[in-house]
Amino acid sequence: MADAPPPEAKAWLVKAWRDLETARRAASGTPPFYHVAVYHCQQAAEKAVKAFLVHHGKPYEKTHDIEVLIDLASEVDASFSQLAEAADALTPYATRLRYPNATFAVEPLPVEYDEALQHAQAIFDFVLSRLPAATHP
Repeated sequence: MADAPPPEAKAWLVKAWRDLETARRAASGTPPFYHVAVYHCQQAAEKAVKAFLVHHGKPYEKTHDIEVLIDLASEVDASFSQLAEAADALTPYATRLRYPNATFAVEPLPVEYDEALQHAQAIFDFVLSRLPAATHP
């Protein structure tokens, strides 16, 4: 299955790239929307790892937990384990800031956004390095 990438792998990576771009645009606007930006950083990383799993025919449960997805990807390629810290940092942004009554609904600081973007970009780039060019956006 890995020889002929499913079209879904590329579709996941296109979505991930768009989430990274959305994060950048949200953070660079006036005013910057850091809560939107960090959410899209989380989404970009999640979708990138899902692209890898889809490419390798590795099933996964519906989840926003990047740590769980990284563990599954590590079963295919053990080097994914080096992304655990980034996954741990990004996963809470899937839900933490999306609703006004959330316990931690505080606007992230610019430094938090910068860190989230670095983690998301690192995961995205790592996944790209593990997949054939035909899957790249």
